[in-house]
Amino acid sequence: MEDLSLHILDIAENSIMAGATEVEIRITEDLKRNYLEIEIQDDGLGMRQSIAEKATDPFFTTKSVRKVGLGLSLFKEAARRAGGDLILHSNPEQGTRVKATFQHSHIDRQPMGDMAKTLIILIIGNPDVRFQYFHRKNGHEYKVDSKQLNSHSNRRAGSFKDKIKLIRQRLESIQHA
Repeated sequence: MEDLSLHILDIAENSIMAGATEVEIRITEDLKRNYLEIEIQDDGLGMRQSIAEKATDPFFTTKSVRKVGLGLSLFKEAARRAGGDLILHSNPEQGTRVKATFQHSHIDRQPMGDMAKTLIILIIGNPDVRFQYFHRKNGHEYKVDSKQLNSHSNRRAGSFKDKIKLIRQRLESIQHA
């Protein structure tokens, strides 16, 4: 995967396939501590411990359409290449939490990518799922909540266009923080 936003998209889509109705994405950037953390948590079906232990193995998958499961293994490898790691915590019927850490300035850290586009794809493609996105950078926090966006856009004409514009505006401001 080219950037971290695509890893986030892949994991969020896995959450949706696991029946999640709420997906929370948290990104913390601390340039002083040279630290980046990405956490994705859902309320989906979760996994048994035996499955969770194998989930980052690229040659293991529970999907019947292909024999490999690269999403989590690629994300874990991306974190390790950048001086970090990935932790997976899951319980059946309680959901899953994936947390990846990175050295922010590491030469091998992938760029963040287009998080606005990732959120737009997730929110518009899955209107029945609540996505909460928190991005903290150097003490500033930015939040996008699809539930609030949906209520905002329902009051105005051109709801998809307004929703996309609002997401872009909120997330572009973090690039300048």
